[in-house]
Amino acid sequence: MQAQHFGVGQNKRIILALDQAGWHISDQVQIPEGIHLVFIPSHSPELQPAERLWPLTNEPIANRSFKSLDELEELLFHRCRNLLSQQDLISHLTFFHWWPRTIGATGCDRKPTIQVRCNRT
Repeated sequence: MQAQHFGVGQNKRIILALDQAGWHISDQVQIPEGIHLVFIPSHSPELQPAERLWPLTNEPIANRSFKSLDELEELLFHRCRNLLSQQDLISHLTFFHWWPRTIGATGCDRKPTIQVRCNRT
């Protein structure tokens, strides 16, 4: 289990904010010790800025058909890699004026930076 891999348990806890998608609230979801779920209100995209990124990922696949899931995955992988180089666009879509600014090691106020991993198996 991933939670154990990260040492989550009685002495290390994680609060995970989720939307209320059916697969998040199902009775079949097994929640490991140390993980605490907090559900954001439905229809509140301002609390989940990543929702504003869907149009960017959907754009290259709209109105297309694919011969295989591998072909779809390849296209989306390259699209996401391309979006990683567009930090200003991503920040513009996901950075809300009311979010607190972060304090870096230098003590300067700055916008949050985007840290994304492109994992491909």
